[in-house]
Amino acid sequence: QLQLVESGGGLVQPGGSLRLSCAASGFTLDYYHIGWFRQAPGKEREGVSCISSKDGSTHYADSVKGRFTISRDNAKNTVYLQMNSLKPEDTGVYYCAADQWGITTVQNMCISTRGADEFDAWGQGLQVTVSS
Repeated sequence: QLQLVESGGGLVQPGGSLRLSCAASGFTLDYYHIGWFRQAPGKEREGVSCISSKDGSTHYADSVKGRFTISRDNAKNTVYLQMNSLKPEDTGVYYCAADQWGITTVQNMCISTRGADEFDAWGQGLQVTVSS
C-alpha cells in the first residue's frame, strides 16, 4: 500500500522557517512526482510545489517562489519542503501527494484540481500556522 507521512509542521512567527518532510512507504519515490499542496480555511486548495522524479525539475506557485525550496533524498525515500520568510497567508494544512511520473508532468500535477483520491498517494496532512 502506497503511503505518505508528513512531519515538521507547527507554529512559527512571521519571517520564520519550517522544514516539512514527506516520507514514503510501500513504494519508492524514484518513479513518482511528489507535490506539496495546502488548504487554508475558506480558500481553494493550492499546489505549493512539485518535484519530478525523472529529472528533478520543479514547479512553484507564484506565492512561494523565492521563499520555498523543494528537494528529495531518494536514499531516504523522502521529499522536503524548506519554507523560509513565512507569512501569515502561508497558514494552512499541508499535504504531500504522489503521481506516477509517466502519467503527468510536474507542472500539471501542481496545478491539478483533481480530488485527493485521484492521486496515487495522498498524505494525512499537517498544520502550519504562521502567527505572532
